[in-house]
Amino acid sequence: MSKIETIVEALESKISKVLNRQQILKLENVKLKSALEQSQSKLLAKDLELEAWQDKYNTLKMANTILGSDNDKRETKLKINTLIREIDHCISQLSS
Repeated sequence: MSKIETIVEALESKISKVLNRQQILKLENVKLKSALEQSQSKLLAKDLELEAWQDKYNTLKMANTILGSDNDKRETKLKINTLIREIDHCISQLSS
C-alpha cells in the first residue's frame, strides 16, 4: 500500500502544481488583456489625432493655395476655377 500512497501523493503534488500554475497564468492573462485594451485605446486616440492633424494640414495647404503663393500659382488657378464651377452649379440649382 505504501507504493500506492507515494504514487497518489506524487500525483496530488503534481496536480497542485498544475493548478497553481493555472492560477498564475490566469492572472497573467488578465494583466495582458488589460494592457492590450490600454494599448488599443491609445492607438485609437493617436489615429484620431493623426486625422485631425491631416485635416488641419489640408486646410492650411488649401489656404496657402488660395492665397496664391508663387510656388502654387497653377494649383491656385485650378482651385479657383473649381470653386467658381461649384458656385455656378449652386446658382443654377437655385434658379431651377
